[in-house]
Amino acid sequence: MELERGMVGVVTGAASGIGLALAHRLGEAGLNVVLADVQADALESAVKAVGSHGVEVLAVPTDVSKAESVNALRDATLERFGAVHVVCNNAGVWSRADPWFGPLESWEWVMGVNFWGVVHGVRAFLPHLAGGGHIVNTASTAGLLPGFTPQYDATKHAVVAITEDLSVAMRLAGLPVGVSVLCPEWVRTQIVDADRNWPDDGGPAPEGTPVGAGFERNARRALDEGTTPAQIADRVADAIAANRFWILPEQGFMDLIEWRWQRIAEVVDPEMPPQIPGLPPTDQLVAELRAAMLGAAEPASPETTLDAVSGT
Repeated sequence: MELERGMVGVVTGAASGIGLALAHRLGEAGLNVVLADVQADALESAVKAVGSHGVEVLAVPTDVSKAESVNALRDATLERFGAVHVVCNNAGVWSRADPWFGPLESWEWVMGVNFWGVVHGVRAFLPHLAGGGHIVNTASTAGLLPGFTPQYDATKHAVVAITEDLSVAMRLAGLPVGVSVLCPEWVRTQIVDADRNWPDDGGPAPEGTPVGAGFERNARRALDEGTTPAQIADRVADAIAANRFWILPEQGFMDLIEWRWQRIAEVVDPEMPPQIPGLPPTDQLVAELRAAMLGAAEPASPETTLDAVSGT
């Protein structure tokens, strides 16, 4: 589907990162753009930036984890523009909480945004695309290659699966609705600081762990050196124009994805690859992990214990 002036695009997670870049790319193509995000202050800034392309921009504060909030986004879009043509279900978060010993709320939050946000977005907008349109669901390389964090990996695998099902369903039904799944590599975003948007009703934001801090440090470096959001947005626009389903990561990650599936075909137990692009060699990561675990498990010194007991 060619992106044409006067069409309407909706982007969730639009106040920063990939979402903001997608909004800019749609605006550059002449689409009127609806920006959805939970960050009201950043959303206001995004409206001004995207509006600089000479298109109409509507900002709708949205919590994609809640169906009623996404339905309100749909209603606001149709009330303002009367139609929708491109929907980018892009909002995503990552939690630094320990997946197995930390609070269950971290799972619920990540699942709510990354998985249910996509489900709610498709269910809300799909009936209004039957005349023609395109849906882009943002997954991740983590949707094809686990090994990042369990909460994040699980949601992104789910997004790949349901998006593939949706694509097949649209083809079988003969509906003119294109579907793409976005699986980018490391991208220069603030994903590791996603808990800035931790929900008010979720209690205190979970603390990180010494073990997780090592991964976070390496991930920040990889993100800082990663692909720009604008480059990812260009890939998305190309996929929409070509009606292409897969929007895949760079070749280094593709090699690892193929390596993993070859091992599955050979019924070989999972293990970490020798190195993930952007990160130190796995041997180094394991050494850092073990050092962090040992450091966290060290008993307090007698002096520290005495101070704690005396309250000094």
